[in-house]
Amino acid sequence: MTSAQLATPSRKQRVRTLWISDVHLGTRDCQAEHLSAFLKCYQADKVYLVGDIIDGWKLRGGMYWPQAHTNVIRRLLTMSKRGTEVIYVTGNHDEFLRRYSKLILGNIQLVDEAEHVTADGRRFLVIHGDQFDVITRYHRWLAFLGDSAYEFTLTLNRWLNHWRAKYGYGYWSLSAYLKHKVKSAVNFISDFEEAIAHECVKRGLDGVVCGHIHHAEIRQVGGVEYLNCGDWVESCTALIEHLDGNIELFRLADAHVLAAQQGIREPVSETVT
Repeated sequence: MTSAQLATPSRKQRVRTLWISDVHLGTRDCQAEHLSAFLKCYQADKVYLVGDIIDGWKLRGGMYWPQAHTNVIRRLLTMSKRGTEVIYVTGNHDEFLRRYSKLILGNIQLVDEAEHVTADGRRFLVIHGDQFDVITRYHRWLAFLGDSAYEFTLTLNRWLNHWRAKYGYGYWSLSAYLKHKVKSAVNFISDFEEAIAHECVKRGLDGVVCGHIHHAEIRQVGGVEYLNCGDWVESCTALIEHLDGNIELFRLADAHVLAAQQGIREPVSETVT
């Protein structure tokens, strides 16, 4: 399992499965244009939306919904119309959808968790992951407080990348860098990974695909395969299953570096065809 490269719309790549999570549509830090461009590059049999796709917490405080966010929804609906099975797994920021769990609308399903079988026969639990976060489950006020501090780092991230883009530099996440350097955050991530891996062992599964902590990863934890999609507010990452069952981690920053080396610009999708 290695980092995946960005395809181009002129040669849309056929893949078996895409997993994306923590898009947070309805917030200013959502990287909707990058996500639309990413989705336009692939023809997938199945797409898992692994929670926190729409940020219900933010929408309660006032509506922020630019055209770019609508374009993401339209892109997913277009993929569904063309035969892609879309499975929306609810998260804590879109928990208002959990009352409609098990709803099926054509090729779109709404669930709280799912089980995915890869082309080579491995069985994965697909779940957002907030169920294994002690703060989210038992200390909700701390979750909101932490969310406010996190938003501040995302604001810095947004301004930094505005100027980086202006001077021709690719995307880089300050907030992700800081998170990886803070010991308490690293410990929290480790505890989360171990808790969710333990659940997979209990269920007799080969691994888990999750989101929630905005930290993309593919590694072995507690004897199972731990795969985290990451997010589309700071890291801009996704998981891709190829037709042979091999799963790769896509990182936008890596794709930008490769594109710069090859003199290729990242495709940006503003309209849905």
